[in-house]
Amino acid sequence: MLGFRTFLMRGNLIDLAVAFVVGAAFASLVKDFVTSFIGPLLAVFGGKPDFTRLAFTINNTRFPYGIFLTSVVAFLITSAIVYFVVVLPVSRFIAYIDRNKEQTERDCPECLSAIPVAARRCKFCTAQIVPATEMPG
Repeated sequence: MLGFRTFLMRGNLIDLAVAFVVGAAFASLVKDFVTSFIGPLLAVFGGKPDFTRLAFTINNTRFPYGIFLTSVVAFLITSAIVYFVVVLPVSRFIAYIDRNKEQTERDCPECLSAIPVAARRCKFCTAQIVPATEMPG
């Protein structure tokens, strides 16, 4: 029982649980944004993107492919919103914060693995290297 308690209290599991809850809340937020703003905006320009009534029938079996099309449109809209409203601004912000950050690693000229800037020997291929701190300008 002690091992199970240790497993549950491990930081990774707690982080995963928090990420799941925040992700679910964020998914709800994005869905509501699409429903409240993007859907009506699309209806203004080209009609409501609701294809749920579309279907075809083979041997008296109905295939409601419109439900799938509606989900595809919703997915594409949601993905675009998440990318342009969240991913792009956050990546630009991170790049802005890291712009003056001092470089701590460089690529080994022999094997192209990341090694510390002051390294004299690559830890992967053991090639001797002139430290970047001693390289001419």
